[in-house]
Amino acid sequence: MNYAETIDYLFHSLPVFHHSGGTAYKPGLQTIRELSAFYGHPHTRFPAIHIAGTNGKGSISHMLAAVLQGCGYTTGLFTSPHLTDFRERIKVNGEWISQQEVIDFVEKSKDIFTRVQPSFFEAATALAFDCFARRKVDVAVIETGMGGRLDATNIITPVLSVITNISADHTQFLGDTPTAIASEKAGIIKPGVPVVIGETQPETAPVFKAKAKEMKTFAIFADQLAEVSRCLTTTEGQTFYIRQHGKEHPIPVKIDLSGEYQQKNIITALITLQALKVHTGIRLKADRITPSLEHAAQTTGLHGRWEILQQHPRVICDSAHNTAGISWVVRQLEHFAYRTLRIITGFVSDKDITGMLELLPACAVYYFTRAAIPRALNEQTLERQAQSYGLSGKSYASVATALKAALNDADADDLIFAGGSIFVVSEILETYSCL
Repeated sequence: MNYAETIDYLFHSLPVFHHSGGTAYKPGLQTIRELSAFYGHPHTRFPAIHIAGTNGKGSISHMLAAVLQGCGYTTGLFTSPHLTDFRERIKVNGEWISQQEVIDFVEKSKDIFTRVQPSFFEAATALAFDCFARRKVDVAVIETGMGGRLDATNIITPVLSVITNISADHTQFLGDTPTAIASEKAGIIKPGVPVVIGETQPETAPVFKAKAKEMKTFAIFADQLAEVSRCLTTTEGQTFYIRQHGKEHPIPVKIDLSGEYQQKNIITALITLQALKVHTGIRLKADRITPSLEHAAQTTGLHGRWEILQQHPRVICDSAHNTAGISWVVRQLEHFAYRTLRIITGFVSDKDITGMLELLPACAVYYFTRAAIPRALNEQTLERQAQSYGLSGKSYASVATALKAALNDADADDLIFAGGSIFVVSEILETYSCL
């Protein structure tokens, strides 16, 4: 098989959650353990940092990987989902896994795949662990797919765990209360392994403290140790002035990522880096931390986080896909000057989108659309739902046609925002890559 045929095999022979939703979700660790045994338990051959949470996992994972790489460590990075190419999920020192590595792995895995019937995510996880072991990475940053306790990545015993925050997402699998979701995410906390919690939330903090106590370890709450006192935003990124509690003067930290929500992520990343220095054998070069963060997105190839794709009209996309994420997006949009706000949006059909529709601004012109996946919510159904929240516009059968219509309608001083679903953002990025 060539690479295209290999990817086609993965997408059509294995259950893919982002295509078919709940029917592809395989909770539990038995299958990934069988896969791991077949490949010689590669996840035991490198130290790892394990990251769970509702929002911010991807940004924080890339920040940490950039710093580790900048400090001279050969660094593996496993994240999901991908936006334009499957290989985005698995990187070593910011470089995607090669096409040949994917081909070779799938070729040698067909028998075991037939026997244990893994999900697409379980197969991708096994490939990442195999790659990192073969490449002899010094450290790997591993992002959970969904939840934590029953996530395929949870066979690792990391040197440090991170849980960014908790809000409602995938409630049909993880629970419909913050406490229930936190209990699932807390499943990544391992015996004796410290855990950094990004945000102190009244309903979830006791869950994390109790789980840490049960595991005979401790939880470090990042937002109790530092805060952003001031932020300056430019077209190149943002400079945060970080005030650590107990210290008088704030420290400037620049990152090449836009989006106000990065204020929370940068605090979690910095406290995690401090915890790595204090509680693990990973040694970081103090003079390489801030320069590495300044180029984190460039170094690691992170896309789809408040990404400005063009000016005049300004086109921005963002991967926020739940109520908490959309609330940040709406706040950010309020800071921009424009003649007309145009929003290209689509969602998946198995998610409650009422909270997001309630937040979206009624003053915008909407281009309702659907990504080219089976889970996508029909664009006409979305238009009807949105109308009940005072959102008006037209529906388009594809993301590309919605983008074309928005660009044709827009004046130079308009703002076009695309989001609501990671898969909408993926197709926006694919369209721009072909321009």
